[in-house]
Amino acid sequence: MGIDKNSSIKIGKIKKGNKNLITDVKGIKVGHVTLNSKNIKTGVTAILPHENNIFKEKVMAASYVINGFGKSVGLIQIDELGTLETPIILTNTLSVGTCTTTLIKYMLENNEDIGVTTGTVNPVVMECNDGYLNDIRGLHIKEEHVKEAIENTSVDFKEGCVGAGMGMSCYELKGGIGSSSRVVYLDHKEFTVGSLVLTNLGLKGDLILDNKNIGKNINTMDNYEKENGSIIIILATDIPLSERQLKRVAKRASVSLARTGSYLGNGSGDIVLAFTTANKVPHYKNNDIISLSMIHDDEIDKVFRAVVESVEESIISSMLHATTVVGRDCHTRKSINECL
Repeated sequence: MGIDKNSSIKIGKIKKGNKNLITDVKGIKVGHVTLNSKNIKTGVTAILPHENNIFKEKVMAASYVINGFGKSVGLIQIDELGTLETPIILTNTLSVGTCTTTLIKYMLENNEDIGVTTGTVNPVVMECNDGYLNDIRGLHIKEEHVKEAIENTSVDFKEGCVGAGMGMSCYELKGGIGSSSRVVYLDHKEFTVGSLVLTNLGLKGDLILDNKNIGKNINTMDNYEKENGSIIIILATDIPLSERQLKRVAKRASVSLARTGSYLGNGSGDIVLAFTTANKVPHYKNNDIISLSMIHDDEIDKVFRAVVESVEESIISSMLHATTVVGRDCHTRKSINECL
């Protein structure tokens, strides 16, 4: 659950949520399916934004493309309409099609009106390339894996080498799934900002941990290499934000990447998706006008800071929870725990 409270590594100053996970935002659940055998090191991670029918009760959302070397599905409509209407699926690059089809089928099974008496649906699937460790050409992710990940969703979930993170690398060490949360006080009430990351980015020599460039001490590269990885960042909160404010919040995740040592390389697909559970938009209208609330912009710095701290910790947490993995063609990514 994020970085252990007893760890000597302390990131930021803001109070953490109870579980120090994205699921500290009430209603959110996360599930994994992990494929781990010989050359197969991959999986699926599913994120449910809330426990009710997400198509009927959409949440306000925005995306931000830090660097667009990616193959995500569904971001165009989110940026146009400002709403999220399906679970979020994370996987490897070449399994985006399978996950998209399965997610559409899941939505059709739960909404008989889609494509008949109302419009279609906007599935959201996001990816990183796990081909260094995984036999990505084998297309091992099947529809049943995606369904199982959705069915497995819970407020408690594992980090590290699990789900979509099974075959991922981070700063040329083992990466994967990481998550954390922060508490924000507004109008004398407690709100939560949570993040979940799928890390597959960075060069070992650039790694910064707790404001220290530890990467230079564990760098085994003989020559300069390009940063060809990626990261998917999911931000969630129960703070009422407009889609404009969510876009502003999403942009701040760039600071977190820099704090861990990334320079956002040409071949790195760095994508952020942010949503709030506080503002729900009904698919079917009862009135012509609906009421939504939003934070005053003079107070949004609190959210910016919480996002920066949470994402930075999530990135490091994805590494600290990961174990050493030997994958395709004996390619190996060591756990950071063996290098500290």
